[in-house]
Amino acid sequence: MPAPFPLDHLLASLRPLAAAGEPGPHDEHYQRFYGFDRLGLPGRLGLLEVGDYRIALQLWRPPTPRASLILLHGYYDHSGLYRHVIEWALRRQFAVLAVDLPGHGLSSGERASIGDFAEYQAVLDAALIEAAALELPAPWHLCGQSTGAAILLDHRLHAAVHPSLGETVLLAPLVRPRSWNWSQLSYRLLSPFVTEIPRRFSINSGDAAFIDFVHNQDPLQPRSLPTRWVGALRQWVPRIEGAARSRHSPIIVQGEADMTVDWRHNLAVLEDKFDAPRILRLPEARHHLANELPVFREQYFAFLDQQLGNG
Repeated sequence: MPAPFPLDHLLASLRPLAAAGEPGPHDEHYQRFYGFDRLGLPGRLGLLEVGDYRIALQLWRPPTPRASLILLHGYYDHSGLYRHVIEWALRRQFAVLAVDLPGHGLSSGERASIGDFAEYQAVLDAALIEAAALELPAPWHLCGQSTGAAILLDHRLHAAVHPSLGETVLLAPLVRPRSWNWSQLSYRLLSPFVTEIPRRFSINSGDAAFIDFVHNQDPLQPRSLPTRWVGALRQWVPRIEGAARSRHSPIIVQGEADMTVDWRHNLAVLEDKFDAPRILRLPEARHHLANELPVFREQYFAFLDQQLGNG
């Protein structure tokens, strides 16, 4: 679908984030479309080169930030859909660095595809280096939704502990998707013959306005599921399920009406892999917690406030 903002001009205008100035007219159109003009603080759009990818970043920095949040979106998503989480973080006086993953949003790459989940780790590593270059205040809390959460838990299980990192917030974390065995069988049958299948849009939030926006209005939504991404996920799941236990204690929020991930299995894996994870289960919440109904957002933001304390 055509973009209601000048997408080509916006992409051409992206510069390294450290060199990005005040928002230009293309940035402003983008920010208005996704509601960022309601935040009361202008964001800066910029670019980060990671391997062959041009990764889009957005930064919001309050006048006197006391910590930072590094935000990773879910599969098919992009940072433009995360206004509620960004707004919560800004209320806490956190600087926010939001990353569009390869193949998503304003970042380059085949839409919604990846060759290896290790590429996501390279993007996260580069974002942490960028956070240091931008002198974002520590601690740097990490927050990810679904696939974004998967990237963060992989980092916490396998990477050296970065001295600036604080808490890790996992919203509806992906380990296995729902009906994973059937998905693997379908992959084995289809992958020799097709490279992608049409995307089936799901009702993954109780917020009807959000669902309508994603299904019918958002020009940055991928329209297919690449079999290459499923193949990368098949290689990644055993890496996580076979990982050694970590002493880190992540903060996990999970909706029990989630029909996207195999949340019961995933919580069992995370309780085994991490030391006493702090878990909030919301019986009626669906998968897209970043855009669930306000009543659910208020519950888990209050829980996050409690867990983060003054940090």
